[in-house]
Amino acid sequence: MTELGPVAWPPAPIRTERLVLRESEARDRAAFIELHSSAEVHTYLGGPRPRDELEREVPEVPGRRPGTFVVDLDGAMIGQIQLVREPEHHRPAAAGKVDLGYLFLPRVWGFGYAAEACAAALDWFDSVFPGEPVVLATQTANVASMRLVAKLGFTEVERFHAWDAEQWLGMRSPATPSD
Repeated sequence: MTELGPVAWPPAPIRTERLVLRESEARDRAAFIELHSSAEVHTYLGGPRPRDELEREVPEVPGRRPGTFVVDLDGAMIGQIQLVREPEHHRPAAAGKVDLGYLFLPRVWGFGYAAEACAAALDWFDSVFPGEPVVLATQTANVASMRLVAKLGFTEVERFHAWDAEQWLGMRSPATPSD
């Protein structure tokens, strides 16, 4: 991962109606391990990492890097959002752009938390990087993710085959300020 850009990190916590997007803390370590070792979470991401490997490798305070938000519900981590600039993205249309990624624990799926948290992260991004587009890639077989990217305003740039599956690359252009 490269730096997100010329922005102070971490920003003040971002509050939505139900959630807080914040920097990672030591108390989030167990949730990070659960998130990255979950077969359900990684169904469309090449499979989970072994829990024992994560227990050894995850630092005391995981995910502390520019562009990474912990999604907190009632004081507990339920997911993670990343805004990562990839200068050499595997798809030329995405190279140099910020890529949105998100992972949520299965027990919170279906409540709209991903849409709420991603929208808040994108609003924050638009405020600090006005006029910059954001890209996102997902497997077309991931129906829930395809619904979410449409709800967030991403439009298709291309479809491609990678990792033995059809992939979808979308882009979201920020809203044009009114005159």
